[in-house]
Amino acid sequence: MQIPLLGKTIKPITGRSLKFVEEDKSAARAMAQAAINVELFTIPLYMSTMYSIHGMHQINSDSTTYYKGREWPGMSTRAMPGTPNAKAFNIIFSVFIQEMLHLQMASNIATALDVKPSFTSLSLQTKEHGWHCYGPDCSVIPHIVDLKNTSNYSQVRVNLEALNENQCKLFLAIEQPEKDARKELEGDPENAKRYFPEVPFAGWQVDYTERNLPMFGTIGWMYECYAQYLSIEYADGESLFTKMFRAGSVQQDMFNSKADGHPKKEFPRFDTLLTTEDQASAATAFDKVIDMMSAISDQGEGNTIEIQRYRKQRLLTAVDGKYQEDRAALEADYPSYDQDGKQSPSRDAAARADSKKQDHFERFLEVREILKQVVTWETWHAAWDKEGKGWSAADLTNAQYDPETAPHNIPTPQQVADALNRLKAQGSATRKMLSEVAVGAIAGITTVLDTYWQDQGASFPYPSMVGSGDRMSICWAITGQSADLRHGLDAPGKDTLYHACQGLSLSKPDTGASCAAIEIYHTCRGSNGCHAQGGCGFAQRDTGGGGLCGAKVAQAPAAGSTGKVTPYSAPSDNKCASFGGCAVPISASQLYPETAPPPAMKLYDFEGPDHQAVPLGQTMAFTKGDSVYEKAWEAYKAVMAKRGAPVTAPMPEPTDLRVALPPST
Repeated sequence: MQIPLLGKTIKPITGRSLKFVEEDKSAARAMAQAAINVELFTIPLYMSTMYSIHGMHQINSDSTTYYKGREWPGMSTRAMPGTPNAKAFNIIFSVFIQEMLHLQMASNIATALDVKPSFTSLSLQTKEHGWHCYGPDCSVIPHIVDLKNTSNYSQVRVNLEALNENQCKLFLAIEQPEKDARKELEGDPENAKRYFPEVPFAGWQVDYTERNLPMFGTIGWMYECYAQYLSIEYADGESLFTKMFRAGSVQQDMFNSKADGHPKKEFPRFDTLLTTEDQASAATAFDKVIDMMSAISDQGEGNTIEIQRYRKQRLLTAVDGKYQEDRAALEADYPSYDQDGKQSPSRDAAARADSKKQDHFERFLEVREILKQVVTWETWHAAWDKEGKGWSAADLTNAQYDPETAPHNIPTPQQVADALNRLKAQGSATRKMLSEVAVGAIAGITTVLDTYWQDQGASFPYPSMVGSGDRMSICWAITGQSADLRHGLDAPGKDTLYHACQGLSLSKPDTGASCAAIEIYHTCRGSNGCHAQGGCGFAQRDTGGGGLCGAKVAQAPAAGSTGKVTPYSAPSDNKCASFGGCAVPISASQLYPETAPPPAMKLYDFEGPDHQAVPLGQTMAFTKGDSVYEKAWEAYKAVMAKRGAPVTAPMPEPTDLRVALPPST
């Protein structure tokens, strides 16, 4: 049978009885959360497969050369993708970033409807933050389709795997246009009942949630139904959107904001949130909501559902190209540097702008065309295992490496190679540990996002996203397998004083090799929920919370001035959440990118059952190129000495994990 193409024949719903308002609100709230679930579902999935692509990367930054000649496991974007691996990585990266944009817009729409977004929904995750939506036996794209009901995708696994034929087909199924999806489902008469529901949903109840929603068939049709519900007009002349609209809602923006070293709007031709002016009028806000839904549909599957027809006012300009990134803005916002610390063509700008004219479905078709030429960590490790090879120093350096001028306070390339080989030899134990590290890193983001859309002044932990990618990437590079995100984690104990890294425990002092507890393997300011968990060396202010990680430290006041310099918070000794740096545990290769003027870092002890920060009355200096872990150890020793329990044991040698982890960028 053929499922009728409803998208071109839908009639407006007007004059609806007011007795259905609460039911309709319930359905709209459920779709608001479902939209967040769907967008969030794609992010770890795309990220994992993206990092399965074999490659190395450099750690380069402005005016810094201390990692010159070093290479670190893990592919990255390329300004000039000259290989199939680089091209595939760039393309998937471009989709991955737009999915984060879609998640942002879905969340802004939700808050405008007075819906509190959840990024830890049980629809995707367990209470312990394990992702049950992925697995070798999973076949459901949440809220959209069970692939077992399709004709061409019935054997496809919804799983975290290397870039292979299964993943290409899975990604195409996720992003497929409506007409293609309908053809996939035509063979089974029951699919007419299962998919592409009509609005209003039959039998919907006030107390239903997103778990009671029908399956939509495509992401585009979900937004079609979402827009149609919001467009319902009742007997009193008001629309459902007007009845649900909350003026003054929290609206967050990571793409068009000009704050935190982000000088230009990435999407200058459309808004990715409701502005203050938009929120002054329900009618204007509604059109902006439709515009954001249209952007999601257009970027994902080519806007075949023509969702713009729901707007109350006609567009004054053509839509073509409206939802594309601006290359010049990307180049300004995401500069790249070479090994001499000099600016070079932007890698991320190239990756995103080169694909901006294609929708996601078209981009994944392009990846599938070059699939056989791509080498993944899975196939690379299989070949190495067959030949009995392992990591060597040569794999971790390039022609510009000079052992004489390289810093001597970080592991050598050979030491890193040895650590990588030892971790690989531990097999499943290493994969389990790295899987838990990845789960913890991602949970450090999702748990922060649960509060991010409740406080307009909250700060998004940008480097947390990078840090979670580092953890996913290193698991592929060491084991040849994806991190298994199904593993849950114990929640951090509210009364426990955790520590940042190896041997730095203030609550149970030891100088051995014990590393930070897995459950606090967060990656950045904002996601560290307790004292003493600071980390990686992007110095954070002692007052006012952490600034943008990687930002240059404040300069000392000019001679004769009355200016004051705010001190910083020491790694492993930060006094409260959002004051620490990123990357727990601390990479043994992490060095400070700047020199701080006096008074440098203030030190604290943490006392009482609530671990209140008490100034130690001491400060600690740091200089560009200092080892972050060594400074953390210095701070730790100072606190223990103040307690009357001086540490006499030598600083412990770094664990293999700390040696293998790349420094934060």
